[in-house]
Amino acid sequence: MAFLIVLAALCFLMYVAYRGHSVILFAPVAALGAVLLTDPSLVAPMFTGLFMDKMVGFLKLYFPVFLLGAIFGKLIETSGFSKSIVAATIRLVGRERAMLAIVAVCALLTYGGVSLFVVVFAVYPFAAELFRQSDIPKRLIPGTIALGAFTFTMDALPGTPQIQNIIPTAFFGTDTWAAPILGTIGGVFILIVGLLYLNWRRRAALKAGEGYGTNLLNEPAPFAGGKLAHPLLAITPLIVVGVANKLFSQWLPQVYGKQHSFDPAVIGDAAPVVQEVSKIAAIWAVEGALLLGIAAVLAFAWKPVAASFAEGSKAAIGGALLAAMNTASEYGFGAVIAALPGFLVVANALGAIPNPLVNEAVAVTALAGITGSASGGMSIALAAMSQTFIANAQAAGIPMEVLHRVASMASGGMDTLPHNGAVITLLAVTGLSHRQAYKDVFAITLIKTAAVFVVIATFYATGLV
Repeated sequence: MAFLIVLAALCFLMYVAYRGHSVILFAPVAALGAVLLTDPSLVAPMFTGLFMDKMVGFLKLYFPVFLLGAIFGKLIETSGFSKSIVAATIRLVGRERAMLAIVAVCALLTYGGVSLFVVVFAVYPFAAELFRQSDIPKRLIPGTIALGAFTFTMDALPGTPQIQNIIPTAFFGTDTWAAPILGTIGGVFILIVGLLYLNWRRRAALKAGEGYGTNLLNEPAPFAGGKLAHPLLAITPLIVVGVANKLFSQWLPQVYGKQHSFDPAVIGDAAPVVQEVSKIAAIWAVEGALLLGIAAVLAFAWKPVAASFAEGSKAAIGGALLAAMNTASEYGFGAVIAALPGFLVVANALGAIPNPLVNEAVAVTALAGITGSASGGMSIALAAMSQTFIANAQAAGIPMEVLHRVASMASGGMDTLPHNGAVITLLAVTGLSHRQAYKDVFAITLIKTAAVFVVIATFYATGLV
């Protein structure tokens, strides 16, 4: 019965998300409903002592990354740099390869540090125009954007500044460049298989005589072009973010050491504030890199950015708040579910897997699916089980870098179930429903989940890291 309560809470949250309701509202409803059915006396203590504590703790660590990423992405958009990058990509691959062009642009922006949510807003107008001109069904746009933004550049490729690649650093003492060979292999697998799937879907639609579609919602105005910045100039801020992230990842631990403390008050006798640098250096590195990226955009495109900065920054902050609150609320939901007796059934089943890497991959991707959040599910899994993962890996001679990469990629496996915040945002922006377009997003989910086990098999077969 305890397990069925946990399962019912998850199914309820997935259902309301599928129906288009806010997970910020219904994540605590689902979590506390499960508590009510388990032990009514714990509803209030669980809400304030666990749900809110975990939600606020997540925001404390990661909201600056969401905020800076959203502002950086908005500046890339308002400066015209995103249009320049899209136009250059189209010239390079051709309009007939619309899907490849959109995947490439999404991948470039995501790997450059732009928030996944911001990429959706920035790329959709160009995706709609390309798909309309190529007469590709609009319902394939979410799957195409998901492949470019939510997969290999989110958690597989080494050095990506996305949050899913940052969280493991605090648990394993690694940096965002962990296991570069394995990450690249996994990323290439996802890209190739994902493109093969999308092109198969495109050919099937063409054979059936299905075009772009009519009477569609949220259709953007056709892209009119205009004078664009040179592509090399437009891509420079993205390069700045990538390079600065790498350098800061190396420098910050050397500057601050393993631990740094300071006195928070000039008068009085306040206790010193102690920072475990090894657990937060990667977050500092990404924040510093994004600040430099923002400065680069301002330096290269001051006039167009300044003209719309007030309204643009408001939109970016609103998007960052929504994205961070969605994820944090799901994180609180997962923390409450993990504290219920029914979760022991899940934990015991996951703990029974003998292989250390398979154990970690299944645990992380299962919790990412339960919470509907890659970062939330991975944070819960690593907070509860990282010491076990580390001990088992050390006994088997597995480097911490491999644990990092497997955890990161597994978090981006089953996270994109219907109640996932990024999926809800993607469908809302494109004006499509779960019924119309979720099938292809789920197919991409299965591909990126399979990639984790491809990476694990590659490590055991070759020993590559």
